[in-house]
Amino acid sequence: MSMADVSIVVLIALFAATALPRFNLGLAALPAAFLVGLAADRTADDVTAFFPGDFFVLIVGVTALFAVAQINGTLDWLLDGMLRLVGGRALLVVLVPFLIGAVLTAIGTLPAAATAIVAPLALGLAARYGIPLFIAAVLGITGVISGLLSPLAVYGTSARQLGDKLGIGLPDSAPVSFFFGGVLAGLAVSAGCLAVGFRTGAMPRGRVAPTTPDGLHATLAPTGTGTGPAAGEKAGRAPSSGTSRVLTLACLLAVVVLSVGFDVNIGYLGLTAAVVQQLALGLEPNDIVSRIPWNVVLLIGGLLTYIGLMQDLGAFTRISDLLRVEGAPMLSLLVLCYIAGVTSFAASSITVFATMMPLVPAVVAEGVSPVGAVLSVALASVLVDVNPLGITGGLLLGAAEPEDRPRLFRQLLTCGLVSVVVAPALAWGAFGWW
Repeated sequence: MSMADVSIVVLIALFAATALPRFNLGLAALPAAFLVGLAADRTADDVTAFFPGDFFVLIVGVTALFAVAQINGTLDWLLDGMLRLVGGRALLVVLVPFLIGAVLTAIGTLPAAATAIVAPLALGLAARYGIPLFIAAVLGITGVISGLLSPLAVYGTSARQLGDKLGIGLPDSAPVSFFFGGVLAGLAVSAGCLAVGFRTGAMPRGRVAPTTPDGLHATLAPTGTGTGPAAGEKAGRAPSSGTSRVLTLACLLAVVVLSVGFDVNIGYLGLTAAVVQQLALGLEPNDIVSRIPWNVVLLIGGLLTYIGLMQDLGAFTRISDLLRVEGAPMLSLLVLCYIAGVTSFAASSITVFATMMPLVPAVVAEGVSPVGAVLSVALASVLVDVNPLGITGGLLLGAAEPEDRPRLFRQLLTCGLVSVVVAPALAWGAFGWW
């Protein structure tokens, strides 16, 4: 058995072990990476190099920023304003994060930055109005996915540029087709999610009233320990004042503008804004630090380190080889969609998409539609992003109450695994013929 196969078996074992009492996947992932690395003649430094430092900065920075907004009551004030606009209608409440996510990515916001903004809003609304956290999370991230293929977004521009570079022969209408296809896919996923929620009775109907009138129940709640207020105490939340709201809104606006318009790292921006506000408003630093979800940082950081080692060992190439079959052009495209979906589950979707694009000209040359081929591979890459093993899932988990995270993790993991099986086939079936 090769080390690539061994790494796959160990990953399966790690997930299976989560069914055991007192087993912590975050604690186990880094030692697993170290031991498998040793068996594969990788040094500790080699394994440590796979730790996602960018993820660490992103999660810590963004959660610190929104922790300040929660502590001084600004986030409650913002949500109250949005909820007055939708009049407490359950359907409109859950669609607010979807629309915000779609607009953000459609105008060019990177997916991680958009998710960082949408996640606390989605889960905060869900907790306040008794909407299942999982449904709110899926709709928020689906909104982010919906705008990814706009002509201004990273996927949309990459699809056109790579298509032209590879000589696929995309028509002038391709950018519009990509955008329309992404929005249609997002709406279909959201409609399915809502249909299941209403059918099972999980989703409230008609108008809904706040279940937590004193403020948010689940937006970046405290998760650690410190000399400040204990985790979960409402004493850690200061009353909102006009001055604190103005400063917080200015910081939030600056972070959005600089990250979207000037491509400045949103994690470092968030940390900087949090420190500025902490000093200006005289906030207790431990109140902010205690709200950073360190257990989520350990969980996702450890898993991504292990996955980085797996990629280095060729595990995902091995998985792709197992899926590769010979067949007709459309069948070949289906295989490409599954390879994209499986690989994107544990890797950067845009990287996977860019890696898969050089394989598209071969199926186009055999008669597959250029637009359909690119669109189906792109959607197969991104529709599996609703899983807890990447930055998207980490941000979602970080925005949830500590007691809600285990269940939300299991739900997102189940959704992610199902999407790996279903999403590539749906993307191929719905858009491969365009």
